[in-house]
Amino acid sequence: MPDKRIHRGQHPSDATLFASDRIPDIRCAVADYSLLLNKGYAEKSSLKLVGDRFTLTERQRLAVMRSSCSDEQRANRKSRQLEIGKIAGQVIAIDGYNVLITIEAAMSGGLIFRGQDGCCRDLASIHGTYRRVSETQPAIELIGGFLQQTGISEALWLLDSPVSNSGRLKTLLRELAEKSNWKWEIDLVTSPDAALVKGEKIVASSDSVVLDKCSKWVNLAGEIIKRRIPAAKIIDLESQL
Repeated sequence: MPDKRIHRGQHPSDATLFASDRIPDIRCAVADYSLLLNKGYAEKSSLKLVGDRFTLTERQRLAVMRSSCSDEQRANRKSRQLEIGKIAGQVIAIDGYNVLITIEAAMSGGLIFRGQDGCCRDLASIHGTYRRVSETQPAIELIGGFLQQTGISEALWLLDSPVSNSGRLKTLLRELAEKSNWKWEIDLVTSPDAALVKGEKIVASSDSVVLDKCSKWVNLAGEIIKRRIPAAKIIDLESQL
């Protein structure tokens, strides 16, 4: 069946899966899963154990997985996190799809989950093909305006070259940057994660793999959502470990 979505909003089942009466169990699941990660248990088996205990669906388990981390991971990430307001004049490397899709989701009423490390994440997945939605251009313009107002002079966008339509997104990013005089470079790379980890620029991402290995990072999507998207539907799954 072709993908006919025009928004990056909620999944039809989200209203039930993440209803207010389900959040306490999901938050407990995040705490339990994070505790198992603390003890060095395997991620896959730990998630199954916790998910089965709280009778979670696959989508609920995805939210738990994306929102969890060990104490060590959280402390390590926090030690390398920079405040967005203190990097004016510097160049950042943006994990393109990671940041853009989260902002699209927040703008269109999709659920946003704040995890143990304070990052905001969505449940969207592009499955090898990126489809432009109604929020795509407004989201890019919001990101660009926020960077400009924050004093971040230049940005390098990294997009996954294996993902279909990356070339079209690159063209759109370039056109909007030229229109607004933003100093953006947009590159298609086989693995943005690897490039972000190896690079020396400040990284903008909420990808756990990237955050565990990059030298320094900023919570760009989280800050934009907090400051510019007041109507965003945020579910706080951060718990005290």
